[in-house]
Amino acid sequence: MTDDLFRQEVKAFIAAELPRDMAARTLLGYHPHRPDVEFWTAKLHARGWSAMSWPVEYGGPGWTLNQRHIFEEECFIAGCPAVNPQAFALVGPIIYALGTEAQKQRFLPPILQGTHFWAQGFSEPNSGSDLASLKTRAIRDGDEYVVNGQKIWTSEAHYCDWIFLLVRTSTEGKPQAGISFLLADLKSPGITIRPIIGIDGGHILNEVFLEDVRVPAENLIGEENKGWTYAKQLLGAERTHSAEVPRCKGLLARAKAVAAAITARGRPLIDNPHFARRLAQLEIEILAHDLEILNAIFKRYYEEFTRYDSDKTIRGTKAMVPIDCADLASDLGVDADIFNLLNSNAPNAYIFASGPTYRYSTGVNGGILPARTGRIGLHYTF
Repeated sequence: MTDDLFRQEVKAFIAAELPRDMAARTLLGYHPHRPDVEFWTAKLHARGWSAMSWPVEYGGPGWTLNQRHIFEEECFIAGCPAVNPQAFALVGPIIYALGTEAQKQRFLPPILQGTHFWAQGFSEPNSGSDLASLKTRAIRDGDEYVVNGQKIWTSEAHYCDWIFLLVRTSTEGKPQAGISFLLADLKSPGITIRPIIGIDGGHILNEVFLEDVRVPAENLIGEENKGWTYAKQLLGAERTHSAEVPRCKGLLARAKAVAAAITARGRPLIDNPHFARRLAQLEIEILAHDLEILNAIFKRYYEEFTRYDSDKTIRGTKAMVPIDCADLASDLGVDADIFNLLNSNAPNAYIFASGPTYRYSTGVNGGILPARTGRIGLHYTF
């Protein structure tokens, strides 16, 4: 199938299966809504598309890199809810590459179906960028580990079913040498989840407290005290980013629509040469990033992290494309000087502002996006 035909197939599928209200919530930048994600993951799974990066033998569709890029782009533009990223992009590949057959059979199907959501339990109050200093302990007691500690900044834990944890199983040698990788049921006795409310008023982050939590030893991934090696492979996947080009394309289209719908001093805002020039600059930057990604695909300089070698080491994706489109997403927001004008002149103008503002307020993700201060957006003087 040619890429053009594949794109048409994806568009037709989305048009037929994605409810309008669900797309509207996603495009407005709302925090993830589990019923939406469950619904959309089930639709994708029925088509065989829920795990676009996984090998075919574990439920992946067998797409080329360019088909995956096309699929991601069309989903962003249409407002499709994202599947649970901690499940599909992080712990899923670890399980199918390093897990036992029993673990694969138990955990992979519910991920593919969208019935089990996963949270990532790595960061701790005093162990963020220095993750090897983590203090959460897991002591072996027969066929179980007894876990005590605290995790923080745990995305979506309040509606997830399972959590993958880095825990300290040994204090001997280097800190990295005593870390293990455990899978824990979030309904286990002794787990308490407390919300962390963001500056935008949304709830996506949490603290997770573990007090004498018993985790079956069969939920250990790989070998005991080898968790740091597995975590580095997983973090390589987490740091990999598509530069948010599909998202930025969608934001650009919405910016153009809003700017065409409102007037300033008797003419559409989009016709103002100063505004149009800044918008054109952003569009050129987005197109340049898009070409960088396509160039990387066709030269095979960036390859999927979900492939693994015969020694069961997950290959890290080469992040050849700069992460600058995260800033472009903010630049496609609105300056405080014109925020009120946009909202007062067009009923849907807040669409233009809310997505980038949400991205700005929660954009420091996994240490890969720069913290930004001050005003954001299109600096425009009427």
